[in-house]
Amino acid sequence: MKSKIRDKIRKLPIKPGTYQMLDSKGKIIYVGKAKNLKNRVSSYFVGAHDDKTTRLVREIDDFTYVITNNEKEAFLLELSQIKKYLPKYNIKLMDNKTYPYIEVTDEEHPIIRVTRNVSKNKKNVFGPYPNASYANETVRLLDSIFPFRKCSKFPKKVCLYYHIKQCLGPCEYEVKPETYKELIKKVRSFLSGNTKEFIQEYKAKMEEHSRKLEFEKAQEFKDLITAIEKTTEQQQVIFSDNKNRDIVNFVSYDNYISINILFMRSGRVLFSSSKIFSYYGNVEEILLTYLAQFYESQPIPDEILLPHGYHYDLFPEIFENVIFVPQRGKKVKLLDIALENAKIHLNNNLSAFLNKENKTIHALKELEDTLNISSITRIDAFDNSNISGQNLVSAMVVFTNGLPDKNEYRKYRVKTVQTGDDYAIMKEIIYRRYLAVMMDDLDKPDLIIVDGGIIQLRAAKQVLNELNLDYQVIGLKKNSRHKTDSIITMDEIEIKIDKHSNMYSLLYRIQEEVHRFAINYQRSVAGKKIYASILDTIPKVGKATKNKLLKKYKNLENIRNAPRQELKDLRIQEEAIDNIYLALSNYQGKKDDES
Repeated sequence: MKSKIRDKIRKLPIKPGTYQMLDSKGKIIYVGKAKNLKNRVSSYFVGAHDDKTTRLVREIDDFTYVITNNEKEAFLLELSQIKKYLPKYNIKLMDNKTYPYIEVTDEEHPIIRVTRNVSKNKKNVFGPYPNASYANETVRLLDSIFPFRKCSKFPKKVCLYYHIKQCLGPCEYEVKPETYKELIKKVRSFLSGNTKEFIQEYKAKMEEHSRKLEFEKAQEFKDLITAIEKTTEQQQVIFSDNKNRDIVNFVSYDNYISINILFMRSGRVLFSSSKIFSYYGNVEEILLTYLAQFYESQPIPDEILLPHGYHYDLFPEIFENVIFVPQRGKKVKLLDIALENAKIHLNNNLSAFLNKENKTIHALKELEDTLNISSITRIDAFDNSNISGQNLVSAMVVFTNGLPDKNEYRKYRVKTVQTGDDYAIMKEIIYRRYLAVMMDDLDKPDLIIVDGGIIQLRAAKQVLNELNLDYQVIGLKKNSRHKTDSIITMDEIEIKIDKHSNMYSLLYRIQEEVHRFAINYQRSVAGKKIYASILDTIPKVGKATKNKLLKKYKNLENIRNAPRQELKDLRIQEEAIDNIYLALSNYQGKKDDES
């Protein structure tokens, strides 16, 4: 134990609060809370620990703390500090996953859509759903049953949806607010499982069309009935009170926890979701922290059922009338199901999770030792892409704690270079990125990787020197068979990489990811130019029309296959539509056009 840490521990108060572990650069790498700061902080520096905790302790160079009045205040402060600093060893608690919901928009003339933005202030939001495909399928079904608006922008006249009775035609006819309120009420009832009246109505219409030998119409209603039954067949009614509930239980093993949540809506279990992650500290505290963070991005249901035997009084006031700890009956049986789900998920996935986590930890450690860097949390990686010196682009991907951090990915169109000069392109992109880091106080990398050899490395070094930044940067060099086999360090020393090592696997994943991201962006830029140039040759198709088409359909194949009514809805003239179909009739599109 370092002397400065030993001295600070002696002076720690026996009071509740939060503590922040710092690395040698003064960066917060872990935030925790404690009922007794002195006991909790000192526990990190005495006795034996598992590998993960040992790694954490090895990186601690100092710590700070904040005293609070009670443990609940400490818990709330810990949550805010984790959210603010995203510490390296807390990051795995941050569940960024959002589930898709179905929303009837709060507009004068609402539409039904899938959304992941489910703030607490939104009305008429239904879900969650297990995946976007299921939610989109349900929206398509609802759109065919309920006549809400379909067009994103109002056309001048009613469209096909009005004539097939799937829209009320608000673009041309008045629709009273009471009509929409009644429709929303029916949607709510439908999604609560009350579909019997719809099925009966459609069966009657199906039989009527069959008697009239209108078999296509009869088939349409048969398909609707099948879709409705498919939507509700797996939703067993457990409670008749129509309440929304989340049933949460967990199992832990050796600093790993598996949490399962059963999502019950309107008394029916929709689906369940499980997650495994590693943790530090007390399992009860981890459960509370995870749930508090989880419900920052998910709507809070009417009830959250939690297992007996834990203290839930630390939760914020917004959970005061929501948390329930049942002792008997159906609710306890639901908790048992959630517990069994958590156990099964742990048993089936822990080995793979451990393998992946250990490989990542060892890879980062190997990279740190190889480059003599004390701690590598964030890696920024760059790659340039062009075709024969045209459509010059670059891309940056970010790996945090050895995992892709896709919210941090960035795309760049090259502005100052006209040819495929990798040195000049790399200089421009590195300059633009790290000038922005300086000016906007963005997250700083522990390591920069440029995909290429000594030329790209020298370009990056020159720019970083000009900006007076001391970031570590390396290049990845390929051999004669175009396979990466060496690191080129800041000092331009070439280090061979063992292809069987964890470090090689990590560097290869980063290199492949940045290459894929750059290539896809380059194809997108090139494709749009090709599409635009073809559209430029079509009479009556001006710049505004061209932009509308590319924005909605992305590529020429989709434009060619677009229904005439959809093109009319974009307010494109009939003559222009005829010209578009004629010009694209022989176009042979490929899926690659969408990249």
